[in-house]
Amino acid sequence: MMKRRNTRHRAFDPDPDAPDRCCDMHDCGQPAGYRAPRSRDALNSYFWFCLEHVREYNSRWDYYRGMSPGQIEAHIRADVSWNRPSWKLGQGKAAHGFSEEEVLDPLDLLKGAARARASARRQQADRRAEAPDALKYPLGVLDLGWPVSLEELKARYKDLARQHHPDANGGDRRAEERFKGINIAYTTVRAHLVANRQRDGMARSA
Repeated sequence: MMKRRNTRHRAFDPDPDAPDRCCDMHDCGQPAGYRAPRSRDALNSYFWFCLEHVREYNSRWDYYRGMSPGQIEAHIRADVSWNRPSWKLGQGKAAHGFSEEEVLDPLDLLKGAARARASARRQQADRRAEAPDALKYPLGVLDLGWPVSLEELKARYKDLARQHHPDANGGDRRAEERFKGINIAYTTVRAHLVANRQRDGMARSA
């Protein structure tokens, strides 16, 4: 019975891609079969050593040599996120949360949720048609129908503020402009509702 040849390399076998040359250690004439990085800034550039000298080189290797404690900590923190950029909680794209409307759903696995929300928005737009002319645009900015209570207005404002506040969007200028528009719309609608409430109170007390 023919034995299958084991093609796996043993732990201390020379690198099969090693160049045909002598060890890079000074005055060493042994074949170079083992590679070692030249520095932490050149990890893909190698010395080629014999087994004895690669062991000696590795025993003295210190990746963080010459770095301050602060630099070492910063380097370790960057490695935790694979050196990719990260943001504080509530910033960046993740701050906007998940939206079903951004998901392609050809099989309608979301059971028409996006269509239901679109229908609700159309109904709100129809309700806004009955609002005073001065409130139609502010209500559209806030995506509210009419009539609306002061409590509904405040709840909607809090939701929009969390979503569009510049601090929650990494200082994005478009979010800042959007947030300014939301504030103006909220102030306009709130002033109208408060004035109506005061007039109603005066009418009841008359």
